[in-house]
Amino acid sequence: MSVEFIGFIGNHNASEIIPRQGPVIDRAFIRASAAIHERGGFDRVLLAFHSATPDSLFVGQYVAQVTSRLKLMLAHRPGFTAPTLAARQLATLDHLTDGRVAVHIITGGNDRELAQDGDWLTKDERYARTQEYLDIVRQEWTRREPFDYKGEFYRVSGAFSDVKPQGPEGIPVYFGGSSPAAIAVAGKHADVYALWGETQAQVAETIAAVRAAAAPHGRAPRFSLSLRPILGATEEEAWAKADRILAQARTLRAAGAEQRLVNATDPDRPQNEGSRRLLAAAAQGARLDKRLWTELARLTGANGNSTSLVGTPDQVAEAMLDYYRLGISTFLIRGFDPLADALEYGRDLIPRVRALVAGETAGSRAAE
Repeated sequence: MSVEFIGFIGNHNASEIIPRQGPVIDRAFIRASAAIHERGGFDRVLLAFHSATPDSLFVGQYVAQVTSRLKLMLAHRPGFTAPTLAARQLATLDHLTDGRVAVHIITGGNDRELAQDGDWLTKDERYARTQEYLDIVRQEWTRREPFDYKGEFYRVSGAFSDVKPQGPEGIPVYFGGSSPAAIAVAGKHADVYALWGETQAQVAETIAAVRAAAAPHGRAPRFSLSLRPILGATEEEAWAKADRILAQARTLRAAGAEQRLVNATDPDRPQNEGSRRLLAAAAQGARLDKRLWTELARLTGANGNSTSLVGTPDQVAEAMLDYYRLGISTFLIRGFDPLADALEYGRDLIPRVRALVAGETAGSRAAE
């Protein structure tokens, strides 16, 4: 099982410890980040989606223009674009980038954020809509004749697309969501199921649940884990760096300078199941398993990807190998200092993980 690395390109330089400055779309920052990720050996980069942010499809087009090999993972929220149109948009970009497109389906777990875009469905209704949406998208990508579809949320007659995905594997569908309704949809449609940085026990539990949901459909999805690695020349240096990051994040939040997403407004009662799971892990302690650090998740109400592996590059790579052994084949990694950390990951972490995975694979073959 090969390993894939996904980075993150924001629209501007900002994080839990860096207040946003400059334009909302900082092209110089995007270009620099794209170059660092491409040269650093990342396979893909995530372009995020939120109800108040620039559109990921267009930012992804720009990233593709300034790179030659780096692949894209475009966060996409079903329900606001007709599924037939979304399928053609993604397939068109796939052709224009020589097959570098993947889509990350994020249904959305926060009612207040969804209301900003005029969506008043309940969470379970949104996942039911997502399933219909992906039913149609996949048929637009694969059907050679016009098709009809009639569901609760969508109805099409004679739907057809001249443009199909260009890449040999089609357009991979990454999927996020931890509720039972989400896992049911993932079982039917996810090529890669994405988890946040949970404990090893939580990850094993979720992988088993998704595999069980996928089995009736004859599918075997891969799995992705999102982490915020914190590296140091020594373990002590890495933990000291984590302490500084926590202090900086507290200061920024206290000053009101952090750009918060809606579901961080009530950190004690997050609506999405993924945040609840991270907070459940944080309730077990600040340091879990070998080196999983949960303090930022606790501070932010687990507002997104907020847990870290802390240690030397070798130690963090070994901890990532533990997740690989559980079934994780994709790692989405991003830092608290976006450009500097991406550079460090490409230089010090990614080669180590790839070497460990190669050794693991060679050992498995030798044992056969």
